[in-house]
Amino acid sequence: MSTAAISLPRLARHNPLAAIGILFVVGFIFCALFAPWIAPQDPAHIDLPNRLQTPSSQHIAGTDELGRDILSRLIWGARISMFVGSSVVVCSLFLGLIIGSLAGYYGGRIDRFVNIVLMNAFLSFPGILIAIAFVAFRGPGILNLVLALSLGGWVGYARLVRAQVLAVREREFVEAARSLGAGDLRIILRHILPNIIQPVIVQAAIGMAGAILAEATMSFLGLGVPPPTASWGSMLNDARSHLFDAPHLVLFPALTVMLAVLAFNFIGDALRDVLDPRSRIEAGL
Repeated sequence: MSTAAISLPRLARHNPLAAIGILFVVGFIFCALFAPWIAPQDPAHIDLPNRLQTPSSQHIAGTDELGRDILSRLIWGARISMFVGSSVVVCSLFLGLIIGSLAGYYGGRIDRFVNIVLMNAFLSFPGILIAIAFVAFRGPGILNLVLALSLGGWVGYARLVRAQVLAVREREFVEAARSLGAGDLRIILRHILPNIIQPVIVQAAIGMAGAILAEATMSFLGLGVPPPTASWGSMLNDARSHLFDAPHLVLFPALTVMLAVLAFNFIGDALRDVLDPRSRIEAGL
């Protein structure tokens, strides 16, 4: 932990994209937490006489086809994207840690069933298709959206955790704990997971970017949070018919999604440099 903390200032100098990513993520989180106070207008307020206005001093990002302030809707949309993204990562990571740890630690039939049958069954279908089918069956809503995206998201974490547990379970400190009478649960929680958590953290940071993009995709397809709740994906869907006469309707939501995805990818790369000793040596950290 101290090595990583000492390396952070040098990391910022060697990897300025990491600092940029952190700034953007802090900005998105700030918008999500304080949207009711920093949004200039009500995101659901309809003002038809001022519909499709270009960016101006009154409406910094313009207005949409119903006269709603785009900047306000972007700020409120950050709340949906950050909540859904973090919830999907937490749920997927929780399931992946449990399933991957059990498969890697016990091996044998459990490992063969999880690795060959269960994981391959989920990997045989694109995660977005599983999410679409789930939401189409259960109906749109923020809880159903989180569950739908978590259904396909846990597999990547489980495969990573399983591989790491397989590499660690025969190490000397695990054998020592087992010889002292430690139970399987204690060995997994106290000895194995702390030693494999670093690549999992990196995967979670990158997975956050994928979860935000998936939420925007589902909302674009009309399977996200129901209107009039502001969402970046639903804003892109509403702007399709005005791509040429009012391109700012597409530009601002698309730019926001792109910046959020890039920011978390930058942070994931930076975490890899900090937590992986080989990457630190190659980067001179």
